[in-house]
Amino acid sequence: MSERYRVTVDKEACDGIFACLVRDDRLVEADDGLAGFDPDEAVAVEQTADSVTATFEDDRRDEAESAARACPPNAISVEVLE
Repeated sequence: MSERYRVTVDKEACDGIFACLVRDDRLVEADDGLAGFDPDEAVAVEQTADSVTATFEDDRRDEAESAARACPPNAISVEVLE
């Protein structure tokens, strides 16, 4: 069953280790050398100076949560949307 959720990368906390990329292939190395998202995989991607957030509607939240757990500086958060 598909669900809607948002994944955010805190750019201030991200240090480019990229442990997240091997756990969720929708995360990519962005032009700034930090983690970002493949825009073709997301419903929407929003970027600010401090963060990048992607909204997904699928059944892959477990992959996003695995990527968040793998991030040493805890720069990734996952929020389920109603």
